[in-house]
Amino acid sequence: MKLGRYDEEFPGLGFADLGDGVLEIVLSQHDRLNAADATMHRELAYVWQSIDRDSDIRAVLVRGEGKAFSAGGDYELIQSMIDDDQTLARVWKEARDLVYNIVNCSRPIVSAIHGPAVGAGLAVALLADVSIAARSAKILDGHTRLGVAAGDHAVLIWPLLCGMAKAKYYLMTNEALDGAEAERIGLVSLCVEDDELDDRARAVARQLAESSPSAIRWTKYALNNWLRSAGPAFDASLALEFMGFRQPDIREGLDAARSKRKPRFDPDSPL
Repeated sequence: MKLGRYDEEFPGLGFADLGDGVLEIVLSQHDRLNAADATMHRELAYVWQSIDRDSDIRAVLVRGEGKAFSAGGDYELIQSMIDDDQTLARVWKEARDLVYNIVNCSRPIVSAIHGPAVGAGLAVALLADVSIAARSAKILDGHTRLGVAAGDHAVLIWPLLCGMAKAKYYLMTNEALDGAEAERIGLVSLCVEDDELDDRARAVARQLAESSPSAIRWTKYALNNWLRSAGPAFDASLALEFMGFRQPDIREGLDAARSKRKPRFDPDSPL
């Protein structure tokens, strides 16, 4: 497996060859809980196309470095989306492509979820074909807390994974789930003890890599038609999310997040 071209083309991500055709992708902004800056966000959208074309790769494992999987989009990126129309349009396209490129990537993807998993990082974690969460993981969509609609991946896959009632509850209240509760409601594939996470995720990735490539890839393709059929709902949710970046609530939500306080949204908003 030739990792040099990945390191060169996607410098905001880390890569490792785990052997047996398994590529490891590491979200590695550990000083910021792996929050996705502009570079990481773009690369998380487009790395899957390169993987899909790479005959050396038979499975992918995604994990976060340090104490988190990913804390979502970083504050600087969110602020630039509020302030600049071109940035908003670019990130909207990246957010759309991130979801569809994972769905359409033929290689099986395993995620190892520990610590906070929020926003764009959570999209990668839950769109993985096999999602494995540590018991102490903290899964949180995060959008309505900021004052925008739940976009990214949520409307596409949460109702399918855990049902509409649970999806509405967690996406609208922004209550966090630990790994055990996420497994109980069907949001993740497996929950394991924290110290077992990496070994279990690698074992599953290797198992998939050693299986019949056509059987695994075609099974994934067929199953993901459920997600493709929900494309219009996802597209609408993403448009509504990004419309929210031109409303006043996002400014209050971002300021509250930076100040680590509860947001005070306008109750008289006509929207």
